This record gives sequence, structure tokens and C-alpha cells, in this order.
Amino acid sequence: MPSETSPNDTPPSATSVMGADQIEAMIPHRAPMRLLDEVVEMTESTLHARKTFAADDFFVQGHFPGYPLVPGVIQCECCLQAGAILLREHTPEVGEFVPVATRMDSVKFKNMVRPGDTVDIHVTLKERLANAFFLTGKMLLNGKTTTRLEFACSITKPGGDAS
Repeated sequence: MPSETSPNDTPPSATSVMGADQIEAMIPHRAPMRLLDEVVEMTESTLHARKTFAADDFFVQGHFPGYPLVPGVIQCECCLQAGAILLREHTPEVGEFVPVATRMDSVKFKNMVRPGDTVDIHVTLKERLANAFFLTGKMLLNGKTTTRLEFACSITKPGGDAS
């Protein structure tokens, strides 16, 4: 009898370092806003993740009827979430502090991403200054860049108390 899994419970592939459960242990994002299916590779300063977009993902409903596209802001969020996982190696325990995006620069969208596409997400930590982290991100579809950005995150306490 085949097992039943929802798209939110994507099992890790044979090459995964982390599947959905491990990702959720690293960052606060949950369905439907957890946008990473698996982490394929991670070093101290780089991370490679994957995401397969589905026709029923909430953000493609109405974007656009008859020709659904994954919005650029969702593609950026994939990179930000991958960055948050990477930063877990440099921050306190999960739940005590969370990474929050503070800036996105030089955002470029090169190719469209559609439901059914599986993308590779790559982030690199470039610099750390106190609790500020500066990263680059890119998303690839079939080896071609779809999105590229530079971004910064700071580490803050949940509930808004950053002291």
C-alpha cells in the first residue's frame, strides 16, 4: 500500500542532509510558508536547498489565471529561508532568537518559475558584523539562474524584544 504524504511533508531524497522535519527544527516557518523541501548540502558558509512548486500552492492561485507563475517575492523568500537555516550554525538555540530579514539589494529576476518546477537554492554567508549577517542568494532552474539577490539578516528575540 503506498504511503500518503502531503506536499508539506516532503520526505528527504537520498541526497538530502535535511528533510521537512529537520528544516522545521531549524527555522520558525511552517506550512504554508515553509518554502524549502530539503537541504541537499551545507557547509559553514554555504547552503544548497531544493523546492518543488505545486499547482495548488496558495501564491500561484490567481498569479496568473491560465499562466501561473511563482511570484518573485516568494523566490526571494526561498533564499531568505535557506539563509536562516545557514545562520542557525552561527546563532543561539531555536526559539530563543530568530533571523529577520533587514535588507534586500540587487534583486534580479532572470527566468520564470512555474508550478511543477524544482529549483535549486544557493545561499552564501559573506560577512558577519555583530548580530548582522550579509548573504547572497540565487535560485536556479535546470542550471539557469531565475533569481539573484544580496540580503542582510539580524538576529532578534521572538515577540519583538531585540534587547
